[in-house]
Amino acid sequence: MSEQNYRDLRREYEAGELRRAMLQATPLAQFQQWLAEAREHHPDDATSMTLSTVDAEGWPEARIVLLKHCNEDGFSWYTDSRSRKGQALAAHPRAELLFYWRGMERQVRIQGEVVQLPAEHAENYFNSRPLGSRLSAAASVQSAAVADRAVLEQRIEELKQAHPQDDIPRPDAWIGYLLQPRRFEFWQGRASRLHDRFEYRLLNGGWQIDRLSP
Repeated sequence: MSEQNYRDLRREYEAGELRRAMLQATPLAQFQQWLAEAREHHPDDATSMTLSTVDAEGWPEARIVLLKHCNEDGFSWYTDSRSRKGQALAAHPRAELLFYWRGMERQVRIQGEVVQLPAEHAENYFNSRPLGSRLSAAASVQSAAVADRAVLEQRIEELKQAHPQDDIPRPDAWIGYLLQPRRFEFWQGRASRLHDRFEYRLLNGGWQIDRLSP
């Protein structure tokens, strides 16, 4: 097969700028401002984030998950702890989140330690999900090999019959995670690749802000 050449695919980044005077005092405030703007201008998947982990053998893994809440404690999502990402976090409870808002030409990277949320958080969120989502979570051992789709569909039918009142129980392995940030990077695309990048780094209980070279 011949080489596919993409060297000439490029575009300019001209949607905005980011200067030191424009930054909020804390990275959470800056993130929440950018997320609010992303939801306003490009609402589809604004809370999508790439979750990057390292497995027990040191292999990096990345996938898209959805942010469910964030505050001064950190950034949270929910998933099956038996999944590959759950196993990776059990082995190395550190991760990085990446948000990319293409229309605004912005990225945010957030790095930190990951801890498990209390079970009641997972219970409350699980019970707030649509029925189909609860059934799928209860029927699946995420990342485990399965013979075919029919197996999963059969499990869902069995759950429906066992719980006619739609009171689907949350699997014990379906839990919440909290990333406690120690580093943020805010990236704004600029023309000629002279991008604006600012890093907030936790230092002595406060946030140090530095401009980074593009």
